[in-house]
Amino acid sequence: MPVLLSARRRSARALSASALVLGFALAASACSVSIGGSPVVEEAELENSIKHTLTDQVGVAPDAIDCPGDLRGKEGTTMRCTLTAGADTLGLTVTVTGTDGDTVNYDVQVDES
Repeated sequence: MPVLLSARRRSARALSASALVLGFALAASACSVSIGGSPVVEEAELENSIKHTLTDQVGVAPDAIDCPGDLRGKEGTTMRCTLTAGADTLGLTVTVTGTDGDTVNYDVQVDES
């Protein structure tokens, strides 16, 4: 069962690399992105949204989020992305939970390390 982390802020220096990776691995997040036109979230916007959401959850920003392309705004659509934190790379799954007008709602689940 995913564990949701509180949004407490911590100094990046206070977290060891392994604790940081563990924090990301335990993060499960719900996100939404407003879009115009057809229900697609562009790759760069998706990566930025995931990075900001995980930063809010864990308190430290990952070095990078990389997704393979645009996310279709159709309920049930999934996409595999990667998260890089220092020398560690974790997979994550983005799942579209629905749309509301021009907003695509999705969950992000980071793989356990």
